[in-house]
Amino acid sequence: MATRTDRLALPKPNLLRFPDRRSVYWLDELPTRSKNISTTAFELTPRLDQLARSKQSSRFFKESRRSPEWMVSAAALKACPSQRVCSLASPRVPVDGWQSDRPLLAPLSVAVKTAKPSPRICNLAQPKRAKMVLTHAPSVDSSTHVFGVPTPPSSRILQLASPKQVHAQHALARPVSGPVPDRVLKAVASESLQTLARPKTRQALFEGYDPYRVSPAARAATASPRLMELSLPLPRKCKSQ
Repeated sequence: MATRTDRLALPKPNLLRFPDRRSVYWLDELPTRSKNISTTAFELTPRLDQLARSKQSSRFFKESRRSPEWMVSAAALKACPSQRVCSLASPRVPVDGWQSDRPLLAPLSVAVKTAKPSPRICNLAQPKRAKMVLTHAPSVDSSTHVFGVPTPPSSRILQLASPKQVHAQHALARPVSGPVPDRVLKAVASESLQTLARPKTRQALFEGYDPYRVSPAARAATASPRLMELSLPLPRKCKSQ
């Protein structure tokens, strides 16, 4: 029996022995075929065999659907239509004054082909030119220009075009680094200011502080009439009993 070292010393197998494979189903060797059985024999369960069969119609089923070829009775073959049926079967007559659609390529008469436009028609056929107001160029005289139409602005437009004036009591923003007066530099804070400036001391949770503890003063406090009035619900939210 080969040891672990002998098996590790063996060369690795060449996995690229068949590099030119056209498909993943390429076989190195053809499978052996049995001489007795030519095709594969499938074995079905009784349930699959039952489901594979076509569904049989019920014995209570009656054919009630007519054939597409209907039989015409002898009375219908020898029937004569009435005047009303004949009038309804006749095509609808167009109304008086109806004219068919004009063809797309209508023939032109000789007079239209040989007609000459008048000077008025030639003038109307010219493209309309837009009027230009040359007021932005001071070196160009708009009065001498063909399309120059000077339009003086109204007093309202001049009023709106003027810049907005600053209010009389407007004060500029105070600079950040402004001068500090001497009385502020020499001011001394009182004891009350020093007391209010100190942060409120509070014990931490690990030091025994209880945030849910209610002081005795809060327990013995009495609400004022104003607080009682504010604590009442709104009348529109109260249900009448």
